Amino acid sequence: MADTLDALDVHLSRRYGVPAKIVVWAHNSHVGDARATEMGQHLGELNLGQLTRERHGRETILIGQTTHSGTVTAATEWGGDAERKDVRPGLPDSIEALAHEVGGDFLLDLQGGRMHDILGEPHLERAIGVIYRPETERWSHYFRTYLPAQFDILLHFDETRAIEPLQRTPAWSTGESPETYPTGI
Repeated sequence: MADTLDALDVHLSRRYGVPAKIVVWAHNSHVGDARATEMGQHLGELNLGQLTRERHGRETILIGQTTHSGTVTAATEWGGDAERKDVRPGLPDSIEALAHEVGGDFLLDLQGGRMHDILGEPHLERAIGVIYRPETERWSHYFRTYLPAQFDILLHFDETRAIEPLQRTPAWSTGESPETYPTGI
């Protein structure tokens, strides 16, 4: 992915005679700098954000997004149907819970002011992507990160609404079954 981005940069810069400006919209786990996360520090994983920052330095601006609660369109298993799922509120001491305490939707410049001091310790961050399993959320969707090193800017949307898929499945239309299904108790 990083090589494709570099090839696109070369192509566009040659074509127009000026350095290209490119925006990539992808999941936080792809666009944040992996070196700031436990996946990068302990598992040695690389991602687009890290490779782009290594190759292009500070001209790269990494923007992350978080939410505290709401709904999301995701599958339970890889290759599964899209479902409308309720997003559980962020875990205590997570980035999502801290952002919720601030209140509302906002943009946060993580490189300005005292953000390195305020967010100086690693926090939990939630990753919801193609798959979302609320029943195993802590294990399957949270990791530790040092946010000011992972992103330059954070966009927080306190409550999200699921994107409607082009082809609705019955599971998306009705949402998840309640935890008490089928008894309702």
